[in-house]
Amino acid sequence: MIAIIINEFLKLTVKSSGAEMVSIKNTITSKEYLWQGDPVFWARRAPVLFPIVGKVHENTYTIDGHKYELPQHGFARDMHFELVDQVENSLTYVLRSNVETLKIYPYKFELYVRYSLENNKVLVNYEVKNCDEQTIWFSLGAHPAFNCPLEANEKFSDYYLEFEKEETVSTKLLDNGLRNGKEMPMLKNQKTIPLQKDLFDNDALIFDDLRSSAISLKSYKSKHSIKMDFAGFPYLGIWSKKGGSPFVCIEPWLGIADTVGYEGEFKDKMGIRSLSKGKSFVAGYSLEIG
Repeated sequence: MIAIIINEFLKLTVKSSGAEMVSIKNTITSKEYLWQGDPVFWARRAPVLFPIVGKVHENTYTIDGHKYELPQHGFARDMHFELVDQVENSLTYVLRSNVETLKIYPYKFELYVRYSLENNKVLVNYEVKNCDEQTIWFSLGAHPAFNCPLEANEKFSDYYLEFEKEETVSTKLLDNGLRNGKEMPMLKNQKTIPLQKDLFDNDALIFDDLRSSAISLKSYKSKHSIKMDFAGFPYLGIWSKKGGSPFVCIEPWLGIADTVGYEGEFKDKMGIRSLSKGKSFVAGYSLEIG
């Protein structure tokens, strides 16, 4: 099922499968900003990551001594969400734990995803509710992909990413999607990352301890831009498929992949959140379309 909300600036389309955004268009020009999921490169567009971000070691994890299996980024992105509220400028979806989820994630929960339009901004808000009789543990993240280039006469390398503040940071290195404990310096008192064909040869760029809470995708040749405000998210992933594919993902995360060989309890892995019985957790990010 597809749902659409429109204002004078933007037209947002979302599907019930995965509660995934499938289109962000300028209302006047019909310019498409969201990657359209070409399977030649990457078939998804903006998946919701829950109850993990990234991979767990050997796709298995442990809760109270019991082993469970989860694919990369969890199961929410492949499940049907119910559209529970639709008004002029917002859509709200919910995924509730069920027999299928309890086999691979032994907690009762409700995951709400709400999309709103506010002038030239898309607001994305999440709420996790603990419906269990015990504390639950989870991670949560977003994986939106954006067309890059945005203009037919431009190329990938005509674009760059710009943090709101100067950063001195390294990226965490991965082996087959798992953190290997090594880091590679990326920025030293700098704000920008030029997008080059080989930038993602070693998988995603993964940052933490950023001074910035916003990042923009910009062009050297045109005025189009996308600014993401990710305040409250401790990790930021940036990814495109190896070889200079025509999109870039900017990913605010509340969790992170396992380290190579991790076999500890789920609640002890890096980036896991706890939520007490009857409580809710909320987080969100925004996209300003320029």
